[in-house]
Amino acid sequence: MILKDQLEKIVLSQSEWLYRSDRQINRELMDRIRIHQSWVNIITGIRRCGKSTLLQQLMDFYEQPAYFNFEDHRAYNFEIGDFEKLDQILDKQKPDAWFFDEIQNVPGWERYIRSAHDKGKTVFLTGSNASLLSKELGAKLTGRHLTHVLYPFSYREFLIYKDIKPSAESFKKYMSFGGFPEYIKNEEIDILQQLLEDIITRDVIVRYEIRQEEILKALTLFLISNSGKEFSYNKLSKRFHTGSVNTIISYIGFLANSYLLSSLPLFSSSIKKQLANPKKIYAIDTGLINANTLSFSDDLGRILETIVYIELCRHKYEIFYHKSDCECDFVVKDSNRQLQAIQVCYELENENLDREINGIKELESWHLSKKLIITLNQEDSFGDIQVLPAWKWLTE
Repeated sequence: MILKDQLEKIVLSQSEWLYRSDRQINRELMDRIRIHQSWVNIITGIRRCGKSTLLQQLMDFYEQPAYFNFEDHRAYNFEIGDFEKLDQILDKQKPDAWFFDEIQNVPGWERYIRSAHDKGKTVFLTGSNASLLSKELGAKLTGRHLTHVLYPFSYREFLIYKDIKPSAESFKKYMSFGGFPEYIKNEEIDILQQLLEDIITRDVIVRYEIRQEEILKALTLFLISNSGKEFSYNKLSKRFHTGSVNTIISYIGFLANSYLLSSLPLFSSSIKKQLANPKKIYAIDTGLINANTLSFSDDLGRILETIVYIELCRHKYEIFYHKSDCECDFVVKDSNRQLQAIQVCYELENENLDREINGIKELESWHLSKKLIITLNQEDSFGDIQVLPAWKWLTE
């Protein structure tokens, strides 16, 4: 519980910070968010990817926006009953839209947002936990909310921010830097190291009351350094001596809820086969991996593959990998329900050309709408299989 006069001071302090802060570049996600419509708009994604900045940019569309950040340490004791006080304070501004940062920190927040929506308020929220947001909103705001996932800068946004042109050289920089705005701006590696520590500690250990902290940290570092590789829950359980496969399943689920990691299932018409076979793991950002591991930065193929995967996620495609006699990195079901086969290879050579092509040909019975091999800087074609440089594919 917070006293009303203390809450007023926090609101005033946050407002002063808000209008001093740098708006940076307009994010691509902005074009997909419905302004001035009676939806509760949720902007979710990993910490420090730019959600608050995007919220500020959205506020520019309104004459008198109201704002509150629940991540503020001074609001640590905020409870569901304090929303009435906050309403009284913000209503003095006669706002035409309400903006709330990291609202999932307040238990029961969804009841207040439901009430605000019922009163006709235009509401925008941010949050960095996928499970809490979807679970609570699904129960209280069915059919009344739209969720938008914000990722770290895409290559296109990176080019705009750095004011450079698309090329193999600028893409190599992106492979190294990744897309977290603060790191791209300051180029200080401890920003990304502290970010990973915050995600593990605040978004997982504290939120889920994890006792085996060292196991969780070791598992996290292992998984991000193996981005693009297959994993097995059973093997991970034995490797980290958890005593239970369910512990590993839970930990990976918690890390996925924080948007740090996501897993890719095997492509199959059988759900049973999808569940029984190993999945592939991917981390959210190559810069974050490079800053916190040693081996990953030398594996240019997996760095490129991780970037391609994240880009496919941005477009909300259904994504799988295929493995039989040969392997295909990504089988993609696009918005038209058509299938694409995508291979990722840093550099095509005589030694790997047949492998990459055969991985696609093995899927031809599925009537593919596109067959693509993405490389660093090669452009070619082999029949109906197109070869494109990543920097061109990402800027199309």
